[in-house]
Amino acid sequence: MAKKEMEVVKGLDLKRYMGRWYEIASFPSRFQPKNGVDTRATYTLNDDGTVHVLNETWVDGKRSSIEGSAYKANANSDEAKLKVKFYVPPFLPIIPVVGDYWVLFIDDEYQFALIGEPSRRNLWILCRRTHLDEEIYNHLVEKAKSEGYDVSKLHKTPQSDPPPEGDDGGPKDTKGIWWIKSIFGK
Repeated sequence: MAKKEMEVVKGLDLKRYMGRWYEIASFPSRFQPKNGVDTRATYTLNDDGTVHVLNETWVDGKRSSIEGSAYKANANSDEAKLKVKFYVPPFLPIIPVVGDYWVLFIDDEYQFALIGEPSRRNLWILCRRTHLDEEIYNHLVEKAKSEGYDVSKLHKTPQSDPPPEGDDGGPKDTKGIWWIKSIFGK
């Protein structure tokens, strides 16, 4: 039985979407460290309309990060279907890896969001704060379920309150390879 086409947000206001988002839950990947905590993404709008992406996580007290860019998959569409591009390895930008980033739900205040992609292998629940109200979380899980995701695979991401400091937050892991593999399910 063919799954119905996913419903994505229309008319996403990219300016309002910018800023920091905390990962509340996601589908684990065998390449992503199981002990990664405080995972978050920070989006910044570039002058050319593309988005600078900074993904960070902490493993055993070490900050690991990777940077990339996002852009609308179809400039003429009002659907929130983006492409995200990272370079592998991040410190030697030669091989671009591109994946899909579909906004399946966002609240009117742009405080929480559900992100997926066409294969349904990856799913993220994001929030502006480190904790999301259980009722809202359950609502997003139900939305994902209705879009054909196997929500039994969702894994909650531990978040500190307050979250760790920014770029100088402890020693760094510069490899960042697991980000690529986890985001694109390779």
